[in-house]
Amino acid sequence: MRRLFLAMITAMVLVGCATPEKGVREETIFYPPLPQEPRIQFLTHISTEEDLGGKKSAFNEFLLGEEQSSKWITTPYDVEASKGKIYIMDRKINSIIILDLKNKKFDLVKTTGMGSLSEPAGITVTENDYKYVSDFGRKQILVFDDKNKYVRAYGQLDQFVKPIDVAVYEDRVYVCDFGLHQILVLDMATGETIQTIGGVGSGEGEFIKPTHIDIDDMGNIYVDDAFNFRIQVLDLNGEYRSTIGYHGDTVGALSRPKGVAADREGLLYVVDTAFENVQIFDVETSRLMLFFGGFAGRGGMVLPTGIFIDYDRDNIEFFKEYADKDFDIQYLIYVSNLVGDNKINVYAFGKWTGPLTPSASSPAE
Repeated sequence: MRRLFLAMITAMVLVGCATPEKGVREETIFYPPLPQEPRIQFLTHISTEEDLGGKKSAFNEFLLGEEQSSKWITTPYDVEASKGKIYIMDRKINSIIILDLKNKKFDLVKTTGMGSLSEPAGITVTENDYKYVSDFGRKQILVFDDKNKYVRAYGQLDQFVKPIDVAVYEDRVYVCDFGLHQILVLDMATGETIQTIGGVGSGEGEFIKPTHIDIDDMGNIYVDDAFNFRIQVLDLNGEYRSTIGYHGDTVGALSRPKGVAADREGLLYVVDTAFENVQIFDVETSRLMLFFGGFAGRGGMVLPTGIFIDYDRDNIEFFKEYADKDFDIQYLIYVSNLVGDNKINVYAFGKWTGPLTPSASSPAE
């Protein structure tokens, strides 16, 4: 797989377009573009319930006024998914929007009473569909079950300063604390801090205002060390392994890194709000393999922040109609944009099975 990425494009934004035939919905965007072998295709965007195929409704009257005729995503900071659902942490309404793919409708997690959200930021969803939400206003991590009911909160007294993101691995909860410049590891059952990782600084294993965290299937930890302009890779015990990225304005550099997401094949996706793109690195070598997005055109991004990689086969099937007939989807990639018309961009990572000619590309019917 890694060999397929080595033909890297040196422009800041990679956009591959195939001129659509008469009657075809829209142009097809590949990264890299044909005649190179495409590995990522932009599929579609989701901003309203109508983008899921749902009907117009009065959902958003209490948010944006009576003139709104459909359900809207407003300011999506983070994105996660489970079987048949995509979860959006919307900072404007301080709530979790549920995109129900099966029923093609939007809904909200009822965050009231003890489960009220103040200033939520990050969200992670476990295999059993439990939602863990970092709320730096409450200085807590809130948990909602598979029925979207409030279960509990982590964070007592001065345990956290500014918990901005959260990840879960086995029986531990990992809290990315922007204010403490640390990752706090909690015992899931008791909520007690059993380990702290990092501390303020620029050395190996130190952080300055970390903003996002992800943990892969092997327990490797990826931390967006934002004000050091790098991603730090740690092992399950919190020991430093490697650094990805550096401060700069060239390919492979980072300017305003945000969300991180690791796939199952040793690739790390890093969102950069300033570059308005996502860069893909090989974890083993820290080498930049590909990047996609950019500001302009279809598939572009405007202040992207969150990212999630989705292997669920039902979710892939839902978006399959947008894929090129010669593009075999392996997983989906969701990217949230804080502003602009396209709130959630949906991409697919996959394998190209057709001829390597620009004229060969056409969307699936």
